[in-house]
Amino acid sequence: MMEAQEVEVEAQAATESGDQQLKLYSYWRSSCAYRVRIALNLKGLKYEYKAVNLLKGEQFSPEFRKLNPLGYVPVLVDGDTLVADSFAILMYLEEKYPQHPLLPPDLQKKAINYQAANIVSSSIQPLQNLAVLKYIEEKVSPDEKLEWVKVHIGKGFSALEELLNNHAGKYATGEEVYMADLFLAPQVYAAIRFQLDMTQFPLLNRMHEAYKKIPAFLDVIPEKQPDALFP
Repeated sequence: MMEAQEVEVEAQAATESGDQQLKLYSYWRSSCAYRVRIALNLKGLKYEYKAVNLLKGEQFSPEFRKLNPLGYVPVLVDGDTLVADSFAILMYLEEKYPQHPLLPPDLQKKAINYQAANIVSSSIQPLQNLAVLKYIEEKVSPDEKLEWVKVHIGKGFSALEELLNNHAGKYATGEEVYMADLFLAPQVYAAIRFQLDMTQFPLLNRMHEAYKKIPAFLDVIPEKQPDALFP
């Protein structure tokens, strides 16, 4: 697990050193970090896993906020470059490490990938994160927490089913894995954990089964992370 002093050293190293080893600050169940792990795996990039325990509040420490002022994971350190936010990290990786492109060459398909990724990253995931669920539990009722999650994931999934209906193949936008899939796989994983009935979303459910057969996805599932916890 991450120690405060260690984070401070890493933050300083991110801006001062020439070390080119990739480091990923992650939490095992974070769907945002999960997306980045898939991308790193697809691109064949080795990295050092730096665990940030969200349940213990390590993301809010002054030391970690030197890495990301918002106090969120993931954060990627690539030599003297530091990038926070999963969308920004994925775009950075795409430009610096072009192997296994995360975006298709076709402009329309590229736009669909952006749109699907944005639905997940702005209209679903933020409404199910720890801070929001804690607020619902404390200010409304613990009994409302799960229902809140299901309603908002369901709304987003309905939109995704409609958006991808005319574009999906084996995966979100055809027969190759692209950025939309990197956002969908962790989000469907989270939906199942929150007990959402995935039979309502046959297209997403089918793709979820397809992702299970891709080694680059399977190797970075939450249960396989070094900080995985099973309460």
